[in-house]
Amino acid sequence: MNTLAIGETLAELVRNNVVESIHTGHFVALDSDGSILMQKGDPTQLIYPRSSYKSILASAMVRSGVQLEPRLLALTCASHSGLAMHQDGALEILALAGLDENALQNVKGKPLDEAAALANPVPTRLAMNCSGKHSGMLLGCATSNWSTTDYLNVDHPVQVAFKDELENLAGEKVSHVAVDGCGAPLFLISLLGLARAIRNLTISVDPVHQEVVNACRSFPDMVAGPERMTSRLMKKHPGLFMKSGAESIMIASVPDGRTFTYKVNDGGLRPRVAITVAGLKFLGIEAVEDQEMVFGGGQVVGSIRSAF
Repeated sequence: MNTLAIGETLAELVRNNVVESIHTGHFVALDSDGSILMQKGDPTQLIYPRSSYKSILASAMVRSGVQLEPRLLALTCASHSGLAMHQDGALEILALAGLDENALQNVKGKPLDEAAALANPVPTRLAMNCSGKHSGMLLGCATSNWSTTDYLNVDHPVQVAFKDELENLAGEKVSHVAVDGCGAPLFLISLLGLARAIRNLTISVDPVHQEVVNACRSFPDMVAGPERMTSRLMKKHPGLFMKSGAESIMIASVPDGRTFTYKVNDGGLRPRVAITVAGLKFLGIEAVEDQEMVFGGGQVVGSIRSAF
């Protein structure tokens, strides 16, 4: 079975002008023609995309007949913050399927938003950040007359449709199936395959793909949350499509097909801003985000910077 290669240094923690720590991993940027523009580490590294490829699942649901307004379609692609607009949106999707919160089979969780979590300290399936995805899967089941009680089984039609959509877009076969944090099947593909899938989704003339991508661009706060980096960047840079995933996965793409994906080996979020800002330059975007600062004695003595 695949093991995670060391890769290359993607980010460095610098304290008083000395590199104190490094974050290794794998990064690949594709040019508009699909060729590799830049790479660090091994683009063929097999990874779990985690939540970064929910847009591909949403595409499979639309292809199966799901019809949603863009605001709610964006929510099916989300790892949302658990705000009222997210939870209410998931309930709207479930109502279209003739279902309620009791039909959800994702694990329970608190809102990712700190204030919302303090106000709602009891974990629920609706507050969990994947409830939009699960609501979308359930609507797909209802639309196609598939069973809603076993929709998380890997051989259920809703999961088969997702796997087929992913393999078609990535141009490679899924090599292993695991269980994601929310309880849904999780498909192992290469980092390069993920980049190609997102690029193909972005440039596709298929109305299904364009409907999903445009929904996310139009309602970025539904995909994450107003205070989240991916939502902020999509709002600041029209045409940008972004999605993060657990264990430090990120995808980003622009309309001409330029795309990047990365995986930080340690799974930590600390270097995410630095690597993402550096990656966006390959997409022609000069993003401005607050650096992760390093403190000593209460004073800023360094920062986390990208290694490329």
